Parts: sequence; C-alpha cells; structure tokens
Amino acid sequence: MVKSELIQKLAEKSTISKTLAETVVNLIFTGMVEELREEKPIEVRGFGSFRVRTYQGYVGRNPRTGKEVEVVTKKLPFFRMGKELRNRLNKEL
Repeated sequence: MVKSELIQKLAEKSTISKTLAETVVNLIFTGMVEELREEKPIEVRGFGSFRVRTYQGYVGRNPRTGKEVEVVTKKLPFFRMGKELRNRLNKEL
C-alpha cells in the first residue's frame, strides 16, 4: 500500500472527504518525523514502535575500484512489530 491508497481507504471507511483524509495522514506522518528527529520513540499500542538507531561510521571499500571509502555516522528509523499485529498476521487471534 502506498500513501495515496492509505488516504483513499481512510476516506472510504470514514465519513470524511479525501482532502481531509490526506490532511490527517500528512499530520500523522509529520508528527512522527518530528518525534524521530528528536530521537524520541513512538509507540502505537497493538501495532508497533519506532525508534532511531545510530550507526557508527567506518572505513569501507568500494567493490568496483577497491578504494577505501569513509562511511559517515548515520541515524536510521527502526520498526519493531507489536505482539497484537504479529498475532493478526499469523491468524492467532
């Protein structure tokens, strides 16, 4: 599912317009990004949690040329699935 499909489903399953559904989805995503930028975890009960993990830089090697390349420290989002979602996916409910 892509973002536009999520907006469409939200509009269909509720009594709101597609424009309002798009606004809601954008507000949720913007809020999540802001929290993650501040390295605050996000937990959605029954769904999962998002955290930021920091990966240290290292010296790697370009496979094509064999030259050493410095890989900088980076922060990446990490998602951990909640128990309820895992059970639903595995039809244990």
